[in-house]
Amino acid sequence: MSELSDLDILNQLGVETENQTKHTRTPREERIIAGFEEIQRFTDEQGRAPKSGEDRGIFERLYATRLEQIKRQSECRGLVEELDHQGLLSGEDVTFQTDLDDEALLAELGVKDEASEITELKHVRSSSEKRAAEEMANRDKCEDFDAFRPLFERVQLELSNGLRKTRPFELKSEIQRGSWFILGGQKAYVTEMGELFTNGKGHTDARLRVVFDNGTESNLLMRSLQRALHRDEAGRRITDPNAGPLFGTETSEQDLASGTVYVLRSKSDDPQIAPHRDVLHKIGVTGGQVERRITNAKNDPTFLLADVEIVARYELFNINRSKLENLIHKVLASARMNIQIKDRFGKPVTPREWFLVPLPVVDEVIERIKDGSISEVYYDPETAKLVGPE
Repeated sequence: MSELSDLDILNQLGVETENQTKHTRTPREERIIAGFEEIQRFTDEQGRAPKSGEDRGIFERLYATRLEQIKRQSECRGLVEELDHQGLLSGEDVTFQTDLDDEALLAELGVKDEASEITELKHVRSSSEKRAAEEMANRDKCEDFDAFRPLFERVQLELSNGLRKTRPFELKSEIQRGSWFILGGQKAYVTEMGELFTNGKGHTDARLRVVFDNGTESNLLMRSLQRALHRDEAGRRITDPNAGPLFGTETSEQDLASGTVYVLRSKSDDPQIAPHRDVLHKIGVTGGQVERRITNAKNDPTFLLADVEIVARYELFNINRSKLENLIHKVLASARMNIQIKDRFGKPVTPREWFLVPLPVVDEVIERIKDGSISEVYYDPETAKLVGPE
């Protein structure tokens, strides 16, 4: 028997010996696929495909254009069809310019010219930085901005008169529901904050609703807002108001501290309460610490059986707390919320210290008590203002 060659041995063993050419992708193809994967990530995060339009964020508009170009180019479409588990390629087309030259088409697809030197790539951002930038860019029109407009006006007034100040942003813990910031030259208000969770890297995060003073809003993550504030050299934290002592701008050692006027906002999800949350306030007076007073709020029917947040406080000196509280409640009596809830034992309770009144009106009530003009006005619910006698 003649000796078998290596080739014969491989053939008898069933080993394929034909020359096989390994398929490799060109850099251009790799970048087209990477661009499509970015569109897929956007779709996963937003629950929808990107759309065009001047009212959309710059990144969403880029993704929408890129997707339509991929759908229209058979070469590009063939590259990503197997990856399309979301049905993006079969979606409705968006009208846009189609007479693009090769260079413009590559730009729309996020592909650099093959002749470009790799050393031209500068300041390449991490994926987390890209996502943060996308979230900050994707702002929508705030449909209920009229409800927030008085808050922005009040904050500006408090900045002007020194009740609030701005300082550099430092810690993520400063981002809370009700916090105010300056970002990109605009005042930003954190009006909603979802439950805290731990992301894939073990960092604490939460979803926010942030309203801006230009009438837009953004649904972004807390860490995205944190990064944006750190990147913005002019980014600032707007401090909480410090109204100072009641009935005087300065205190002396002889003054006898009497307590604090506090203004609270409910965090209740009760359908009778939640729709009015931004203008529903509990106004009271205490001789102790406000934080201690509200510790058990969720079990106390006077606090609507829900947690609350402190939105304003005013120190008292040399004044009868009970009489002052009665005076404030009398002036705002027409705005008292008529609501009945049941306590933990099923007994009906009617809280008496909750008022449907904008926070700037409460500030004005305090100022008028200080200057002695409170007896000249009353609260008009129709105009949401303090008015004098006709």
